[in-house]
Amino acid sequence: MLPAMPGIIERYQERLPFAPGDPVVSLNEGSTPLILAERLSERAGLEVWLKLEGANPTGSFKDRGMTCAVSAAVREGAEAVICASTGNTAASAAAYSARAGLRGAVIVPEGKIATGKLAQALMHGARVVALRGNFDEALKLVRELATRHPVSLVNSVNDFRIEGQKTAAFEIVEQLPSELDALCIPVGNAGNITAYWKGFNEAGLKPRMYGFQAAGAAPLVHGKPVEHPETVASAIRIGNPARWEEAMNAMTSSGGAVKAVTDGEILMAYRFLAANEGVFCEPASAASVAGLLVHGPAENVNRVVCVLTGHGLKDPDTALDQAGAVVACDPELSAIERAVLE
Repeated sequence: MLPAMPGIIERYQERLPFAPGDPVVSLNEGSTPLILAERLSERAGLEVWLKLEGANPTGSFKDRGMTCAVSAAVREGAEAVICASTGNTAASAAAYSARAGLRGAVIVPEGKIATGKLAQALMHGARVVALRGNFDEALKLVRELATRHPVSLVNSVNDFRIEGQKTAAFEIVEQLPSELDALCIPVGNAGNITAYWKGFNEAGLKPRMYGFQAAGAAPLVHGKPVEHPETVASAIRIGNPARWEEAMNAMTSSGGAVKAVTDGEILMAYRFLAANEGVFCEPASAASVAGLLVHGPAENVNRVVCVLTGHGLKDPDTALDQAGAVVACDPELSAIERAVLE
């Protein structure tokens, strides 16, 4: 039997704040595929690679940061972990707290979490609280709660989350056949773009960082918080990012930019990836590709990685809304021929 690929703490321990003998809570996250997108490259007019973070254990990039945040919580003797979430953090925190044998609690905006993510959090045994408010209000409340009780807050305000998520940049450097010119990435709470920039800097590279927000939830683009963010891309439906300054530094320092894409543009990219590249991502993930197609690369950018942050099964309702209809058919060969061939 082949040995399992180790998780990111084991793979990159010398670059992470963990020592030999520290407790490690892992689901063998990381080591996600980087694939050349030939049809997307043709359409965009440059070489485009896709980093498939939906291949992580709970289906999103959050697992990279969560293995570090929950491992640190165990090391520090926390009794429980807690987070505010639009969905993916909830699923990941619930899974890793279950793995660690800790109680997990997640606060989500009522009616604003995709079905797949809610199912994950509930199945992993977390206490799920639906807040009559938005993500930004939820994060403010859990930050206050964590100062009053022996619980570990595992949102991206937790520096261990950033440490874990930076390992995706290390992997891209290892996987690409030659140097990267630019990275395109969705931006919600802004922890992930912050982490990638940290990772690239530690690896000695400085690709241009392009962050893309949904037009209805684009505080970094507008330069001020959005009180009532709205977008079909629920994972980036955030009006006041916790890592605002770090994210802006990543983009300005690298010569990149932050721009907005509409829901229509996001869904166009979402459908294009599934139908032309065989890659099914959640809508928020497609913001990176939508941004590349709509706004285009800067001059002298020839090789780009688009980060796809989560798997499409996270949000089955949107997928069914966007897909073609199921074809009904009688149990006869002639009917099957018509259904399949016509």
